[in-house]
Amino acid sequence: MKKILFLLLSNICFSQTEWKTTFEKGNGNQSVTYEDCIAYYQKLDAYFETIQMQEMGLTDSGKPLHLVIFSADKDFNFKSGKAKILINNGIHPGEPDGIDASMSLLRDLAMNKIKIPKNTQIIVIPVYNVGGMLNRSATSRANQNGPEEYGFRGNARNFDLNRDFIKSDTKNSRSFQQIFHWVQPDVFLDNHVSNGADYQYTFTCIATQHERLGSILGNYFINEMYPTLVKDMQKKKIDVVPYVNIHGAKPDLGYEQFTDTPRYATGYTTLFHTLGFVPETHMLKPYKDRVKVTYEFMVSAINYVDSHSNLIQSKRKEAEKEFQAGMDYPLAWAIDSSKVSSLNFKGYEGKFKPSEVSGKDRLYYDRNQPFTKPIPFYGNYKPTQFIKIPKAYIVPQAQWPIAELLKLNNLQFYQLEKDTIIEVESYKILEYQTAKTAYEGHYGHYNTKISKTSHKLKFLKGDYVFPTDQFGVKYLLETLEPEAVDSFFNWNYFDAILQQKEYFSAYVFEDMAKEILNQNPELKAEFERKKNQDKSFSDNGAAQLDWIYKHSVYYEKAHMHYPVYRILN
Repeated sequence: MKKILFLLLSNICFSQTEWKTTFEKGNGNQSVTYEDCIAYYQKLDAYFETIQMQEMGLTDSGKPLHLVIFSADKDFNFKSGKAKILINNGIHPGEPDGIDASMSLLRDLAMNKIKIPKNTQIIVIPVYNVGGMLNRSATSRANQNGPEEYGFRGNARNFDLNRDFIKSDTKNSRSFQQIFHWVQPDVFLDNHVSNGADYQYTFTCIATQHERLGSILGNYFINEMYPTLVKDMQKKKIDVVPYVNIHGAKPDLGYEQFTDTPRYATGYTTLFHTLGFVPETHMLKPYKDRVKVTYEFMVSAINYVDSHSNLIQSKRKEAEKEFQAGMDYPLAWAIDSSKVSSLNFKGYEGKFKPSEVSGKDRLYYDRNQPFTKPIPFYGNYKPTQFIKIPKAYIVPQAQWPIAELLKLNNLQFYQLEKDTIIEVESYKILEYQTAKTAYEGHYGHYNTKISKTSHKLKFLKGDYVFPTDQFGVKYLLETLEPEAVDSFFNWNYFDAILQQKEYFSAYVFEDMAKEILNQNPELKAEFERKKNQDKSFSDNGAAQLDWIYKHSVYYEKAHMHYPVYRILN
């Protein structure tokens, strides 16, 4: 009915030319504006019954996120049992290849110009970083070859949204999380443009770190799905190479797989057993070529998922069972240098010559000397630290910002119905380092170390219990374990516990300290040992007084005490 009304109101018979996108109408080096992008999708929605457009949550710019859905049978219910691909565009609007390619893709699907997926729904976020796309210029990406104008990397509050999937400082991120858990995609694509070295490839790709997916899903992803997509692209005469994660050096010396921790888009989606890809076209290639290969990768991914929809869905269900209470969970990773593969790399000779600016040697790539030769590629990670998965986490209701983020991410929970004494394992923060410069609005922590204590504690009616026997168990582990690289602790959510709130007056506590030692022979013996073993301590009266205070009943329990608890049994 909406199509008939649209035709009556517009009285237009749309030709093929009239369905061209801004990119297609231009000279191959022009990208659509935000306003024209949304208007184009609104027109698709109005004209084609297989297309539906929805507004989904606000962004920091004040404008909403949009979803555009293609469903061949016009069923837009995400509970239909079909496989689902979620495509994200414009997280960095200075990299607009996916924005323009997705407009053509949805149009071609609606007009039956490409193979129509029967078992898969295609869900597209036309522009994720709306504020960044509105901040349009021709100068913010000095090293990129087109388009003529584009958006800015930072969002309306100058956050890089591809670092915000755990800390969730932006409305964009929080709206995305609502979308993600509503859609529950099987496969996720986040379209980008690379920077760094020069080489022959137009298309590179980050296939998410497969080890983080677990053995069942990860092995399928890296050994079956990704190689098949690469071969399909090669049939189209498009070479695919792992994202060249090199800056200021020559890739012919070899390089490593990019590690997408949970702060990044595909690192986040991996926590929920979603298979993730980050297409990274090469910034120095012509814009029209970059849009083309982005389009073709999306088509290859859709065709693969549609042919393997049942298999992908069953693998994801199997993967849920891999992470159970009592099992070891890998909390930290490092490149496994013992597993090196040979990559037949197509590059350009990297050379050095005197800089015309500084006179010092500078790197340049000689495009008159292309090469194809094997180089080492390190594409495997190994776990370097494990934790035991608890049965549940207790988050006191006082820690409501944490509880709200867990709820936002669809984590299942219950609340205590009465004050209850529970045996738990608790952590004390022993060590941490803090960044000396700001990073995405935070002075984050790293190299965090903890100690563990098991004891019975009283919890209050209304405190939250998050069982680990649930779909989002990996999100719980990666955010609530303080030693995890992107934990809520490391993102400063618990900094209040790092500041001591009560102290002592030395002239009063001197006499109390003497009494404390006299009344506790074991503590006094430990104190004397420390003085004998540590000269700096024995020479520092204030340090000795502080040590006694921190080993007394007067020292506040909250200082350095991590206020999230683990139920082991």
